[in-house]
Amino acid sequence: MNATVAFVLTPDHCMIRDSAAQFLAQASSSADVRRAMVSADGIDHVLWQRISAELGWCATSVPEQNGGLGLGTVELALLMEQMGRRLMCAPFLSTVCLAASVLTAVVQSDITAHYLTQIAAGDLTASLPLGSDSADWLTRPDCLTAVADGSDYILHGSVRHVPDGASAQLLLLPVRLNGNALPGLFAVAQGVAGMTAHAHVTLDATRRLAEVRLDGVRVPSAALIAVGEKATKAITHATTQAMILLAAEQLGGAQQCLDMTVDYVSQRVQFGRSIASFQAVKHRCADMMVKVEAARSAVYGAAHAMTNARRLSDAQLLLEAACAKTFASDAFFFCAQEAIQLHGGAGFTWEYDPHLYFKRAQAGSHWLGHPDQLRERVAAVLLD
Repeated sequence: MNATVAFVLTPDHCMIRDSAAQFLAQASSSADVRRAMVSADGIDHVLWQRISAELGWCATSVPEQNGGLGLGTVELALLMEQMGRRLMCAPFLSTVCLAASVLTAVVQSDITAHYLTQIAAGDLTASLPLGSDSADWLTRPDCLTAVADGSDYILHGSVRHVPDGASAQLLLLPVRLNGNALPGLFAVAQGVAGMTAHAHVTLDATRRLAEVRLDGVRVPSAALIAVGEKATKAITHATTQAMILLAAEQLGGAQQCLDMTVDYVSQRVQFGRSIASFQAVKHRCADMMVKVEAARSAVYGAAHAMTNARRLSDAQLLLEAACAKTFASDAFFFCAQEAIQLHGGAGFTWEYDPHLYFKRAQAGSHWLGHPDQLRERVAAVLLD
């Protein structure tokens, strides 16, 4: 692990955080989330238009030469934390945290520059399949394969967990090339002949996952945007950053569970007094706060390390990301279940929000590595 580095949010960071919090509190209310989650694609398109085209959030980490702001992981984490607080129903994780990160990491070409420019302008949604481990995508049984056919490639196979995979306009697909373990990364437009995308019915209706199947999809050689070690490094980099950003989103969800629980117990009266005055309730809220603050330290420590990635090896960055994701996943799940319990009977009802956060916490804990898997990885590195 790297030596401890002091990190404090700058005034610019605080401005990003506070403005995002204020905006999303109004634009992604509980009513807005509930409307979006029962829509055909699960996306609040009005909100997506505002954050992508008007506010320019999609340009946050895109390089300046591609029309972006060229900011780092910390700035993205600040946005993701506020999105997690409001369960924002928009393809920001898939488009910006996953796809744009991969496109930025590969050697730039005309086609990758074009995609990044479109993402920065809010004109393109994209996605990358989720894996349980950034290193296992070539060995999974559902890995895609590509075979050269003249100047084209023919793609076969399926991937089961693609965030916003049924609605994203562009899919970045890792493959095995020509029947061997040589890695490749293809950029394939949604809806090409031979492609089908089927949205899953999942526990968390606020974020859609889809299975994408390719049955003899023919793409030009230009669609192969990275090969070999370049593809592996790009996917590893994107997955590592996405783990940290997903952890930031989970941190925001945990914080919101704490805030709405404190608000509820302060108003709920039992035996002639607010239940917030009961010592047992105070202790449980204090436990929630401790987990939230521990997760916050881990998340922003990892985000700061990722922003200054040149100081650390890929293995060290992945370790930082694994720790952040573990702390955040555990904190979110704990705070969500405590929110349900401390809301009493109302906590189990559809009309109250704790169940929405509990479902997001349950689902998100399995994305990009379950905490148990990540703890094993950290232990193997530190103890072997």
